Amino acid sequence: MPEQDARTARPPVPATPGTALPPPDASMTEIADGVFAYVQGDGGWCLNNAGLVTGGNGQSLLVDTAATEQRARNLRAEVLRLVLEPPRALVNTHFHGDHTFGNHLFPEALVIAHEQTRTMMELAGLHLTSLWPDVCWGDVEVTLPDLTYREALTLHIGGVRAELLHLGPAAHTTNDTAVWLPEQRVLFAGDLVMSNAAPFCLMGSVSGSLAAMERLRALGAETVVPGHGPVGGPELIEANAAYFRWIAGLAERGAAAGLTPLELAAEADLGPFADLLDAERLVPNLHRAYAELAGAAPGAPLDVGALFQEMADFNGGLPACHA
Repeated sequence: MPEQDARTARPPVPATPGTALPPPDASMTEIADGVFAYVQGDGGWCLNNAGLVTGGNGQSLLVDTAATEQRARNLRAEVLRLVLEPPRALVNTHFHGDHTFGNHLFPEALVIAHEQTRTMMELAGLHLTSLWPDVCWGDVEVTLPDLTYREALTLHIGGVRAELLHLGPAAHTTNDTAVWLPEQRVLFAGDLVMSNAAPFCLMGSVSGSLAAMERLRALGAETVVPGHGPVGGPELIEANAAYFRWIAGLAERGAAAGLTPLELAAEADLGPFADLLDAERLVPNLHRAYAELAGAAPGAPLDVGALFQEMADFNGGLPACHA
């Protein structure tokens, strides 16, 4: 890994009392030799997962951070419990703030992401904090990637090979990165894959998500770390593919019947997806499917603010966020 220029290195993060252990709703678990998954809560809104890959010579890689200052500090404390030196590299799987707002608390790391992740982080800023004004976000800031890539990038972390793959043109977003460890058969999928929570493609596409599932399936992962929710295996990929196939079919029937996405969501039988957390994502997912049926390109901008409000109306209030 390249060294950071001492003239531009970010200042060290001061220690914070009371963060020596993860909060009760977070856990760091070794899922392969030297590979760890950091899972927060039930995986609902802004309760994302992160990952740590350790190798020889004290090198390590962090995959994503956390939404709030305190949660990012908790993550840092847990990482430093396992490694002697802070991670030298940090990969953001996409631009959403729950995966990136803690970047600044890992100043020793070279931040790496897809080139569009950097662009979208700059455009979005701290907008996520305005969606849930009652959350205690703390001192969060936007720290942009130092190094970007376009299609694929390989990192060598003390002898561990980590392949960064862009799953585009649009799936969860337009800038999704999957981190694949071929020797350990471990996949850090970011929000391309959800576990026990409804998938979300408002800023991506239904068709692109299905294509992404095909590419992820072909890797042959034995362990899959989703962006939110419990760690699993390849069955998580299949479950997400099934959801997106259902969304595509539901949208075709709804559009043919002349129903709006909100009307369709109100009368839809959720069937096997009824118990998924954050089921209200059905509304924006259907809007995305309708846009694609009308000829919109994958990832074409939709009115996120308006659709978030429509989702809240469907939900009977602001979706719960326990970050």
